[in-house]
This record gives sequence, C-alpha cells and structure tokens, in this order.
Amino acid sequence: MGTAAALEKLVPVLLAFGGGVLLARRKTVPAEASKAFADYAFLFAVPCYLFGNIYGSDLGALFNWHAIGAYAAAAALAVLLIAFASGARGIRDPRDVALRVMAGVQVNTAYFAVPVFITFFGTAAPIFPVLLFQVCVLSLVVISIMELGRAGPAAGGPGQRLSRAVGASLATPVVLACNAGIVLNLLSVHLPKVVLDGAAFVGDSASPIALFALGLHLGGVGLDVRGTSREEMALIAFKCLAFPLLAWAVCGVLFGVRGEWLTYLVLIAAMPTPQNLFVFAQRYDVGVDLSASLVIKSSVVSLLLLPVWLQTVAP
Repeated sequence: MGTAAALEKLVPVLLAFGGGVLLARRKTVPAEASKAFADYAFLFAVPCYLFGNIYGSDLGALFNWHAIGAYAAAAALAVLLIAFASGARGIRDPRDVALRVMAGVQVNTAYFAVPVFITFFGTAAPIFPVLLFQVCVLSLVVISIMELGRAGPAAGGPGQRLSRAVGASLATPVVLACNAGIVLNLLSVHLPKVVLDGAAFVGDSASPIALFALGLHLGGVGLDVRGTSREEMALIAFKCLAFPLLAWAVCGVLFGVRGEWLTYLVLIAAMPTPQNLFVFAQRYDVGVDLSASLVIKSSVVSLLLLPVWLQTVAP
C-alpha cells in the first residue's frame, strides 16, 4: 500500500478522532462525555460487532493457529524484555512490573484496533483471536498479579483473589460476545436474520464512536509533551516501535508467517496501550498518573505511525 493510499484510508480515522478533540477543546461537547461514548462502544457496540462477525465467519480460516502461535511467542518475548528492564531499573513490586508489561505488550483492540482494521481492511476479523489471547491469557496474568498483591481483610485469601481475577477477565462483554459467537457457530445454531441485522446495525457504530470517545478524552485532558519522563518515552517507544518490529521478526523470520497475516500481526502489535491499563491502575492504586499518560501519548504516536507501518508491511 502506497503512502497516498495509506493517508487516504486514514482520513475517516482522523475525522472521527479529530472531531472529538475539536469539540472537546471548544467545549461544544464536554470531555467528560467521553466515558459515556466509550462505555457504549466497549459494553455494547463492539460486542455486537464481534458477535455477529464471529458467528458468520469460517472459524477454520479465522483462527490461523500458526500465526496466533507466532504472535504469542513474540508477546512472551516482549513480556520477558520488559520484566528484565523493569528489574534493572530497581522496580521490584510485582504489581508495578505487571503494569509496565501491560503497557508495553497489550494493545488497544476495542477502541483503536477494531475501528482501524475496519477502515483499512473492511473487517476486524483478524483481531478476534488475538483479542481472546490477550484477554484470556495476558490480562488474566496481570489481573491475577494485581489481585494477589492486594492487602487487607476485604481482599480475601489468595484463592478468592485468584478466582476473582479469573472471573473478571472472562466476564468482560467482548470476551462473552466472542465466546458466544464461537459456540453458536460451532453448534450451527440458526439465528433469525433480524437478530444478526440488529447486531450489525449496532456494531457498525463501534468504529466511529470509539475513535470519537478517544478524541474527546484527549481534547479534554490535553497533551503534556514536555512533561514526558524518560520511562514514559521508553515504554511508548517499545510499544509503538520495538514491539511491532519484534512481532515482524518473530512471526515473519522465525515462524515464517507471510502475506496478509504478517501484516495483520505487525499492525496489531503497533496499536497503542489499552485504556484498560488506566482502569486497572485506578482499581489497584498502582501507577495511576503513569498509566493515564501512556494511554494518551501512545495513542497519538500510534496514529501518527499508522501510514508508515501500512506502507512498510502491506503485502
């Protein structure tokens, strides 16, 4: 894909995202409304989109286990690198390390990757298996570490905290929607057309609203570039540059993934730090300010680098 084509494809993304920034800056729409838009996208629109598309997909083609295994290997290597770098900087608390691992390895699927893939490829299907791996494996590990690190009688014993972590990870709307779509697909359950049309109607709104919500949030809080710490710059550089390159090397060179799937995996790795990082940080009172800054700044950097990645890795 050439530079002109990449920029042309980026126009709808910039329009939705930039519209949110502009309206928030002009106070036409209050920045606080970003939470309502984001909740709609995350809790309703994205699950509807995922469910309908997974239900109607060829699961054999959708779950390319060779490609997903390669991505999992790249993610595991990235986790080790960040954990080692955190230890080298004197960070010993497992919760602080887990937070940095999440910032550098997990990707913003619902709010960023889904709308971007729909815009560029007409489908977000390649994200589904990576999303399940991320939520059911990576997020589960992070939440487990956070829960086990909680103190106080209200937190309960290790078994209770671990059960809570597993339940919280598997009960998110996007995971429930994906699993429901997979089960009904495998069982060949016939759903009325009106149900699928309704899910598609709601799901089509996920992409622009998620980007609009992100723009509203950025327009409200602003972007303090001068106040960026060295650690923030290092994590953003790893997330937006090093991890995609690592995914390309591991998936393409070591595992021999080729064609469209290599493009998909590198672009997924290039997506920004997920907003859930800030949610987890608030819930467990760990690195709240760092998390908020990483989510916002990595989103901007990822958006700016999108045309570069598309031109570099497109088949």
